Amino acid sequence: MEHTAADIRFSDVSVTYPNGYTGLKNINLNIPAGEMVGIVGLSGAGKSTLIRTINGLVPITSGSINVGAHQLNGRGGTQLRGKDLRELRSNVGMVFQSFNLAKRTTVLNNVLMGRLYHSPAWRTLLGAWKNDDVELAMSALERVEIVPKAYEKASSLSGGQQQRVAIARTLAQRPQVILADEPVASLDPPTSHVVMRDLQRINAELGITVVVNLHFLDLARRYSDRLIGLRSGELVFDGAGADADESVFENIYGRSLTAEDVLGTKAEL
Repeated sequence: MEHTAADIRFSDVSVTYPNGYTGLKNINLNIPAGEMVGIVGLSGAGKSTLIRTINGLVPITSGSINVGAHQLNGRGGTQLRGKDLRELRSNVGMVFQSFNLAKRTTVLNNVLMGRLYHSPAWRTLLGAWKNDDVELAMSALERVEIVPKAYEKASSLSGGQQQRVAIARTLAQRPQVILADEPVASLDPPTSHVVMRDLQRINAELGITVVVNLHFLDLARRYSDRLIGLRSGELVFDGAGADADESVFENIYGRSLTAEDVLGTKAEL
């Protein structure tokens, strides 16, 4: 399975929602192609807003974002629309907290949904997928070690298995970037490590740029090459996980750490 990675560059990016709430304030950030970045911060700090601006799910108010060859602009700038926006989103895979699977169909069919952009509508409607697409989907399932579940309904899987299927679906896109928005928030500690190791291995072996929002600080330090700390929509830390000691996290969170901020040693495998 061949992949290419894209770099991501934020230039003076701000987001103000229609109700006047500020999601991001003047973010300047460069993520080189192939890097794995963890985004940390309190709920409401802007983590999900930042990730969702990268694929245009949240429009930016000002500034610009470059994702590989594509550019997203604030109001008044040239906007990505139609085919160009679809092409960007085909290159940027998204893994959600809630998995977003079609529960009544098979695992394999769910993964094949990652080929929608690359397939004619009649094939997707009839389920007449090309052999190459099926082979690609099975390879993606193998990557997350869940091939034996290929012909089971998604509804029969555990939460952790469903999230791994969601990752495989994203891989089937052959993306340049993978965005993961709180991918382990609804999972138990051991399963959280399994999913994070999947993302880390995909980044290391395939070279895909991975940007992941995490609430648990120990997970962020363990699995990310680099940590970005957000507080009230502003970037307050950008550095290696090893440099993010307790005083750094207190600056990001605006308070001392609590047991709820870490997954804990009980999750170690």
